[in-house]
Amino acid sequence: PYQTNLLRDSVRRYLQVPADQTVLILHAKVAQKSYGNEKRFFCPPPCVYLSGPGWKLKQEQIKARDLGEEGFRVCGYMGLDSMGSSLMETQKLSFEEQPDAKVQPVAPRGCAVPPHGDPVHAHAGLNGQEIGPFHSKLIKVISKPSQKKQSLKNTDPPPSTRLRSQTVSTRYLSVEGGAFIASARQWAAFTLHLADECCTWSEFPLREGYIRYGSVVQLVCTATGVTLPPLIIRKVTKQYAMLDVDEPISQLHKCAFQFQGSDRMYLCLSTDKVIQFQASPCPKEANRELLNDGSCWTIIGTETVEYTFSEGLACVREPVSPVPLITALQLTGGGDVAMLEVQGEYFHTHLKVWFGDVEAETMYRSAKSLVCVVPDVSAFGSDWRWLRYPITVPLLLIRDDGLIYSSSFTFTYTPE
Repeated sequence: PYQTNLLRDSVRRYLQVPADQTVLILHAKVAQKSYGNEKRFFCPPPCVYLSGPGWKLKQEQIKARDLGEEGFRVCGYMGLDSMGSSLMETQKLSFEEQPDAKVQPVAPRGCAVPPHGDPVHAHAGLNGQEIGPFHSKLIKVISKPSQKKQSLKNTDPPPSTRLRSQTVSTRYLSVEGGAFIASARQWAAFTLHLADECCTWSEFPLREGYIRYGSVVQLVCTATGVTLPPLIIRKVTKQYAMLDVDEPISQLHKCAFQFQGSDRMYLCLSTDKVIQFQASPCPKEANRELLNDGSCWTIIGTETVEYTFSEGLACVREPVSPVPLITALQLTGGGDVAMLEVQGEYFHTHLKVWFGDVEAETMYRSAKSLVCVVPDVSAFGSDWRWLRYPITVPLLLIRDDGLIYSSSFTFTYTPE
């Protein structure tokens, strides 16, 4: 058991300078089934990113133990849950340093889609010590893209384009150094925002509703916030942009992005660059414009799962997973006796809820529910009852060996 005063010092230090280690898994929501001896690959391939200052801090701690420059090494493997734990059936992840303080693996190749849906799991280790397995969400396996008209609201699609030459890899829209690029080895998730018809790039009023072909949209990178100018999304049929189609968009169907207010200019890739391509008009069919290969895109819905932890001053010997995730809070009672239910996933009996640097009495209900007693506000400032101002503190989950799991949730004490 960790001594209470040392643990509280560790939490206070963490709150001042969070040394988080984050594992981020990005993957498509659906994949097309492989039949017989056929191997249909995941497109886009699942990706794992490591981010946060905690990884660098760990590297410095290992160097301080005279292990040298080569002492710090993160190893990873990726596979499907149905494969079991055999490393022979998983793919090794080769992590690379990125200038934006992220560590990213080369996208795994040759990972065939199984006949049924499974989550992807990424297994990570550090200098022979297991960090733990991290799971994605379930991936739905389909036989082929739906021909039915589907209604989609805001989604996080990674647009990709496949050139006709079989020697050219599929390329994905991505962001690097604040600029849009077309990459064969990494991809980014974008939120597809629906906008008003008469909008400018600087003023982009968003609105609710289903996204249909012919709608004005804006692609916003979920990781960096980098955006493209307003675009009109068009349905593509046999390399023609259809100007008069207004049915709801559907994932895995071909589409094109026309720059709003332009003279037939479309979002296009040229090797690893993203450019504008001018489509050719069709004299006999005014409702069509001829595109090239690089301006025909496919969009697919994506999932993002993020696991964050911090060792702080703890001496962690067990794997950090399962990493608990908080999804909702439910407050009951008030005054002197207030209870807070913390709802989420991957909870266990070795977790305690902390309000900032104050530990709360915690009761385990299930893997999806913890209940705790809300600490008295006096623990955060004896003068609070006289000043009458609200106090907001972060909510943390801390394992009994001192491992810290942060969350995006806070708790606010307000005057009565």
